[in-house]
Amino acid sequence: MSAQPSFFARLWLAIVCWFRIVFDARFAGQVVALRSGSALPAAGERPTLARPPEPMNAAQALHLLSLLQREGRLIDFCEEDLAGFSDAQVGAAARTVHDGCRKAVREAFTLVPVRAEPEGSPVTLPAGFDPRAVRLTGNVTGSPPFSGVLRHHGWKAAQVRMPVASGDSSLIAPAEVELP
Repeated sequence: MSAQPSFFARLWLAIVCWFRIVFDARFAGQVVALRSGSALPAAGERPTLARPPEPMNAAQALHLLSLLQREGRLIDFCEEDLAGFSDAQVGAAARTVHDGCRKAVREAFTLVPVRAEPEGSPVTLPAGFDPRAVRLTGNVTGSPPFSGVLRHHGWKAAQVRMPVASGDSSLIAPAEVELP
């Protein structure tokens, strides 16, 4: 194949790669590494999945909290005593908070499911499964393989795009003063 494939060759490659990325986690990890500029494993080496993001330090965690406050007023919502409000009022407020926080999360992260199966699907976990990636619930006895039903597919960060915080990281949201 030439160094610059034709339009139809590229279209076919895109379709084939899409299916392989969806169904082959190892290949998807190689694509992620290639897109991020990381070196691909040498021939014969076992490819690794994308490196997990580094743990957040306090300043980064506070910056994320400030983004959730700025976009969704999350702290205001959590700190409000909701006992005096009707369910309809709480629901309306929750919708606004949800929309803003969802926007902030989607701007800062690309999230992907831990498990690809649809929720409600039967799954079998072999010996050696990652207990950090799958939490067992229900009647947990014996040793793997475990068979059960996927109740939640889980989430992991495929990409982190946290903006750089500037100034005092402990300042989550400024006070607001309305002038006459």
